[in-house]
Amino acid sequence: MHIPPYYKKESWQKFLVGAFLGAIIAYAIFIYMYGQFYERWVEENLALRSELNDLESNYNTLKEEFNAKSKEKVTVNAIEVSIMNQKQLKLDSLIVHQLEELIKEQIKDVLGKDIESLSENYTLLTSTIENKIYKVDGFSYSASVNQLFLTSTLRLNVQLKISN
Repeated sequence: MHIPPYYKKESWQKFLVGAFLGAIIAYAIFIYMYGQFYERWVEENLALRSELNDLESNYNTLKEEFNAKSKEKVTVNAIEVSIMNQKQLKLDSLIVHQLEELIKEQIKDVLGKDIESLSENYTLLTSTIENKIYKVDGFSYSASVNQLFLTSTLRLNVQLKISN
């Protein structure tokens, strides 16, 4: 029995080359789509884990502070940090998220504290944030507090600067 030599015909050669190139292009498109999906999934997963950690730490801190203090005083229940110059520094959303978490971790002790005592010592709070160097992915960042809002939610607007 003899197999016909189709590989010698020009029409078959064009068909096989087209099929091979089509397979390579399809594989490249598949890898790109999978990468985009996986990146979105990782960002969402990090955001949810961060939110869960914030809620757990807030719950534990507030539970301890609620037992220790009276109900009459207004206390800080949450911390929100926003980085004002993330576009100028061309920061990735994951790096921004990590930096916000580092800053929140630095001042997590203010949760459950009354606003009156924090308003008297706000300079201590800002100097705590500004005197720390935050390291993420091999880069060091120093922060300066632009705005500080003391309500039941402590809001910080921070400017970052790359330090050596």
